[in-house]
Amino acid sequence: MQRNNAYNEVIEFIASASPQKLIDFRPSEQSKARVADLIFREKTGDLSAGEKSKLDHTMMMEELMSLAKARAYRLLTKRRFRARTDVPILRSTSND
Repeated sequence: MQRNNAYNEVIEFIASASPQKLIDFRPSEQSKARVADLIFREKTGDLSAGEKSKLDHTMMMEELMSLAKARAYRLLTKRRFRARTDVPILRSTSND
């Protein structure tokens, strides 16, 4: 799926605001149960148009969060790598 620049900008903003908090975020059990119910009811054909719209929006948010979490993980990895490589290497001046 090709994402537009505005979509990528939102993902970047969410990921960079607080990468670790984003990575640690988990939806509530109530939210997970509601989505599971909507998915089940969609498969059985028992979903109203309004519920279908809510499910579609929820799935878009899930994709957005997944992409933002992946970006946040990359940001943290880069920061940790830079932190390790910014440490000066001590070299022995003796001829051991």
